[in-house]
Amino acid sequence: MHRNQGPYALSGPIERPATGTVPLRGDLAHIGLAGRHFVPHYAVPQPRTVLPGGAPLLLQPDAQAEELCTLMEGDSFEVLEVGQVWAWGCLSLDGPVGYVRLDHLELLS
Repeated sequence: MHRNQGPYALSGPIERPATGTVPLRGDLAHIGLAGRHFVPHYAVPQPRTVLPGGAPLLLQPDAQAEELCTLMEGDSFEVLEVGQVWAWGCLSLDGPVGYVRLDHLELLS
């Protein structure tokens, strides 16, 4: 019997990174994780600058959610998904990862 040992071998479950540490959800991941994590969709990050006053990076899209850190004015936030009020993304492929209110990020031109 031939057993596939390539980069996409389904060899069993892997330990999932802690929420907020890697740009990975069950439905979506940063394109840089392709080949390491399997999800239905991968997104190419769209860098957006944090507006004056900074912005909290939250674990969930809720103003009462745990704050992971504060993004500073001028920081580049890699947006991976945009909703009506929140953007989900990361500072880098190595995190942190969370939600920022869209009104704290520059508009795309």
